[in-house]
Amino acid sequence: MKAEIIAVGTELLLGQIVNTNAQYLSKQLAGMGIDVYYQTVVGDNIERIKETLKISSARADIIILTGGLGPTQDDITKDALAEFIGTSLHIDRMAMDNIDRFFMDRGKGMTENNKRQALSIDGGTPLANETGLAVGNAISHEGTYYIVLPGPPRELMPMFENQAKPWLMQHVLTDELPLYSKMLKFAGIGESALDDRLSHLISAQSDPTIALYAKEGEVTVRISTKASSEGEAMERLNKLEEQIKAIVPEHMYANEDVPIEKVIVDIMADHGWTVSAAESCTGGLVMENITSIPGSATMLLGGIVCYTNQIKHKLINVPQHLLEGDDAPGAVSTEVAEVLAEQIRMVTDSDFGLSVTGVAGPGYAERKPVGLVYIGLSERGKKTEVHELHLKGDREMVRIRATKALLYRLWLRLTATKYQ
Repeated sequence: MKAEIIAVGTELLLGQIVNTNAQYLSKQLAGMGIDVYYQTVVGDNIERIKETLKISSARADIIILTGGLGPTQDDITKDALAEFIGTSLHIDRMAMDNIDRFFMDRGKGMTENNKRQALSIDGGTPLANETGLAVGNAISHEGTYYIVLPGPPRELMPMFENQAKPWLMQHVLTDELPLYSKMLKFAGIGESALDDRLSHLISAQSDPTIALYAKEGEVTVRISTKASSEGEAMERLNKLEEQIKAIVPEHMYANEDVPIEKVIVDIMADHGWTVSAAESCTGGLVMENITSIPGSATMLLGGIVCYTNQIKHKLINVPQHLLEGDDAPGAVSTEVAEVLAEQIRMVTDSDFGLSVTGVAGPGYAERKPVGLVYIGLSERGKKTEVHELHLKGDREMVRIRATKALLYRLWLRLTATKYQ
């Protein structure tokens, strides 16, 4: 079955609110074995909504409309759908009783326009609103199934789960297989490079399917299959996961949708290891990423944002001759990154010391280009490693990418030293 989600609301087109409903519904429908091929946004205009319905009904079996069920004159979703399928609206008695009780309990008089929230499409099934006033609707017409849901997520989610989903299961999904997915997470490799490494699997895919999604500093691979049971699905997905992991074991850090810092915190907490960080151009972003994870207090001892040469020298004991002078390599250098990582580890007495120093932009620093970054990793009793990065993007992208690159190197040291 193919589905389309139509979000109704001029405020969505103006960018005043974000369409989180489409994300929620797409996930829910995928889990039911329904493929969402299109997501559409249309303003509060009855003719444009009807035109959108005409296009959608020609390419989708299930159409879910969200928004436009309120009491005001621009809440016209049900009006547009009724006109499109050639039927009328009526007041649903149970919904109207709910609205009457709402105003009576609050001692307020109900305005006439609130009756619009009780309108239901003739021949359809009213969908009760457990957390609001506007009733939803479900109706089939000429082989297409239409569901109308309210816009506010706190109303839409329970209505879909408790009303619309059972209606779909009863009226539509008699033979559909549910979709099962696993999210594989990768770091230290770009989307295009990962796509190239997995090209033979991607080109040969049928079931399960493989899809890549890039974020700053990491890549997600979603593998999916339709199956009659979770056990059957996991058998297929686990087999494909092992094939993928065998190709890029040095980059796959998780088989669930978690950031790399979560994996690092868990590993270090389990082993009783500690870490500290000295950050220059990232301005504390490394520590911010780590401390965003519950349990990080057990492994992060602390750190210093050493933005200036004065602080690098005064608080972390970076020799002055490395920072300034005609022959000095400068703050943005392999030498300084190495000292920062080693000194912050010794100052805090941690098992691992991290460092990052570089040029985030927007202009040159020390006559060095934007994107030149050095990251250091010191471990008690082992040789310190420093990596030179040449990062693309604006100031914020350089900071994020440097942070993720450093966390990736720490993960490698913790779990996959044979790949270094």
